[in-house]
Amino acid sequence: MTDFSASVPQRRAVLGLGCRSSATAEDLLQLAHQALGRAGVTARDLSAVASIDRRADSGVIAAVAARLGVSVVYFDAQTLEEQTPRLANPSENVFRAIGCHGVAEAAALAATGPTARLALPKIGSGGLTAAIALADSNG
Repeated sequence: MTDFSASVPQRRAVLGLGCRSSATAEDLLQLAHQALGRAGVTARDLSAVASIDRRADSGVIAAVAARLGVSVVYFDAQTLEEQTPRLANPSENVFRAIGCHGVAEAAALAATGPTARLALPKIGSGGLTAAIALADSNG
């Protein structure tokens, strides 16, 4: 078991990632570092990387999580769709394609909990997205 008590503050950030099926781990890792920098969060602050379950088989999300030294968690489209009221950038195009209004923001929020907030709304382009959610500091 890993002791998270030394990190600031108790590894309460989650990086959500979305990607096209042809994405590479290097492309996503570059975007992940960009997102962390914009949010003022370090890899040591992360508790996990989160995404949609349809990307589990490709291994790219898991590869990014491994490079950042954290676990990965996947959610089905229905679970991500439940986060829609909390999204900063819901997308009808994403909904038509995969059945939820967003992946990066929704996955980060779902993994961080019901009182989480987006520290960094979705960034990205070319079919790659990243977002960061922070857990409530009181939780």
